[in-house]
Amino acid sequence: MSNKIFELLATFFYIGYVPFAPGTFASLAGLFLAGILMRHPFIFLAALSIITVLGFLSCDRIEKIKGIKDPGCAVIDEVSGMLIAVFLLPVDFKVYLIAFFLFRAFDMFKIYPINKLESLPGGKGIMMDDIVSGLYTNIIMQIVLSFLLK
Repeated sequence: MSNKIFELLATFFYIGYVPFAPGTFASLAGLFLAGILMRHPFIFLAALSIITVLGFLSCDRIEKIKGIKDPGCAVIDEVSGMLIAVFLLPVDFKVYLIAFFLFRAFDMFKIYPINKLESLPGGKGIMMDDIVSGLYTNIIMQIVLSFLLK
């Protein structure tokens, strides 16, 4: 594949070039995509898997293209992480809003061991911190919702 295709994927269709808060916009794109796909869990899971695999590949390549570690334009990791954050949560505006802010907080503050994952080489370092942020978010949301729905 050409560098342009890897750039298109890593920036999630150029959202990564939004001049301010590209990660937030990519997370919103992931949330929007989740809202569309969540009613079909198998399609959702397939999309999540494809986006995550393409994320590892394209983020690895975008680092080489840009010549810097974890370039800010690489935002497919936020899309993947956001999809993980809301997987199997109720499709509800309030639930998604809380999950969005929780995910962004984990992604920005990078609590342990998320902060250690960034040091992994290439696409692994870009993707893994957001994957774990998404997992943390989903686990917390599942626990909170299980108490609220009793």
